[in-house]
Amino acid sequence: MSLPAARDERRARATLSRAVEPGDEHAGRWLRRYGATGFLDRLLHTAGASPSGDPAEGDPFPGTGQKRVASWRLRATAADPDRDLATIHDLGGRFLIPGDTEWPRQLDDLEDARPVGLWVRGPADLRTWALRSVALVGARACTPYGAHTAADLATGLARQGWVVVSGAAYGIDGAAHRGALAAAGATVAVLACGVDSPYPRGHDQLIRRITEQGLVIGELPPDSHPTPSRFITRNRVIAALTRGTVVVEAQHRSGSLVTARAAARLGRHTMGVPGPVTSALSAGVHELLRGDATLVTDADEIVELVGDMGQLAPTRRGPVLPRDLLAPAAAHVLEAVPARGPTPTTVIARRAGVTPDETLARLYELHSLGFVERHGDGWELTRPGTPASNARRGGA
Repeated sequence: MSLPAARDERRARATLSRAVEPGDEHAGRWLRRYGATGFLDRLLHTAGASPSGDPAEGDPFPGTGQKRVASWRLRATAADPDRDLATIHDLGGRFLIPGDTEWPRQLDDLEDARPVGLWVRGPADLRTWALRSVALVGARACTPYGAHTAADLATGLARQGWVVVSGAAYGIDGAAHRGALAAAGATVAVLACGVDSPYPRGHDQLIRRITEQGLVIGELPPDSHPTPSRFITRNRVIAALTRGTVVVEAQHRSGSLVTARAAARLGRHTMGVPGPVTSALSAGVHELLRGDATLVTDADEIVELVGDMGQLAPTRRGPVLPRDLLAPAAAHVLEAVPARGPTPTTVIARRAGVTPDETLARLYELHSLGFVERHGDGWELTRPGTPASNARRGGA
């Protein structure tokens, strides 16, 4: 594409980012068919009926409602792409479009719901970061358990070189971003408004930190405000951009579940962190886990799913007890020693089903390790609190 053509394409997409709502598949279909400049040209210069008087003949967007097209046209007419591009440039940012080197190609999986473009602030390369990223999302009104878990997961992922992606909202999103920043790691905030207008206002400082240390991105041009529908459509970008989505806390109707289900439709990993069965804030997560989502509890388990082959989480097991380290023969004799009172070697041998000589050898071995004590002709288990018992616990 020549430089003038590329410039026209960028200006056209900047105009369309103001004219059409994010995720509008009607607009996406015509954008795919006509290209950005062709779509915009038909939108601005074709209106009304054909010379024959038949409105259908002059309709450049058959199958798309006239009210929707009229809304596109009204917004496109009022758009000032040069001003928007200058604004993002003055902020030290950029406007990415498909075909740019920095464009994350996994967003193309959204097909006609693919973003028209992305307004980006921050020093990093979005395409490079997106290749090794995980979404952490969840409830805004989260519990202390949820906030702690989200921050801990984000810190663990950041320390392993993974990029944490979230929506900069209160609750789980904010905890995830802060966890990554605390580990001096990489994090991306995907906004449902203009990247020059931090939202929520209470996260102004957090979003500024992300802009300096990570990336802040959005589909909407500068000075655009968030709406409930824009939060929902924003979630598909989070899902498509990342290798997998982790939901920490979510009610049954949470927007975080929209992100997880979008990730599943796109073939991404979906994961959930379990919570108390009595907590409504974990009910949505548990619903996911009853389906195809994978239960995760730490960063290692997340990386095992989204990382390269062979990046396995450590094997989980309980604490190793001293008797776990005994040889089978000695452990078998130890099990035969009664819990109370000194017991003769012959009785222990009979209970263990081995010879008295073998039993005596094992008992001396167990005595040296602090498991049993000898009293006259009998043997008994070492009582808790004795020096031998304390030495055995220290040796473990």
